[in-house]
Amino acid sequence: MSSGPVLPADPQTGSTVVLGAPEIARALTRIAHEILERNKGGAGVVLLGIPTRGLPLARRLAHRLAAVEPELDALELVGSLDVTMYRDDLRRHPTRTIGATQLPSSGIDGLVVVLVDDVLYSGRTIRAALDALSDLGRPRAVQLAALVDRGHRELPIRADYVGKNLPTSQSERVRVLLEETDGEDAVLIQSPSNEGDHR
Repeated sequence: MSSGPVLPADPQTGSTVVLGAPEIARALTRIAHEILERNKGGAGVVLLGIPTRGLPLARRLAHRLAAVEPELDALELVGSLDVTMYRDDLRRHPTRTIGATQLPSSGIDGLVVVLVDDVLYSGRTIRAALDALSDLGRPRAVQLAALVDRGHRELPIRADYVGKNLPTSQSERVRVLLEETDGEDAVLIQSPSNEGDHR
């Protein structure tokens, strides 16, 4: 995906904007079309967003799917998959807040589940998501959509749909801001000396 030139770093925050709202919108539209093409339509597909920011991304993708195939109900396509209790770092971070898992009314048995997350990094969150899914049902297939793939995988996990491949050093931080959670849409790279979500 061509995202245009990378904007210079903000000297106050050390952040570099790599995707703005228009680029994020285009990336999601492309991912939605790829989902429909790969699965020969949206029938039998459900989107499970991984909180926090995977859920609004899943909702946006669902609306794009329904825009192409009006017979689809965007609200019925989306669910939320909390992976907190399946993470392998709970001993190091025991105070994580437990979120809600809400499946679409169709459930997941026999369907194609597309896991949706904002940043794919080590792969450990997705491993936890796969473990959580195994307790909830038996999908026909599981696919993965990520707005940003920043590399540095620690597990053999690969996204099926990627908005932007973003090479980074492990010391850098990638922050995804979304209108629903942060009041604006942007993807930022932050230098190691700044606070942010280390994805």
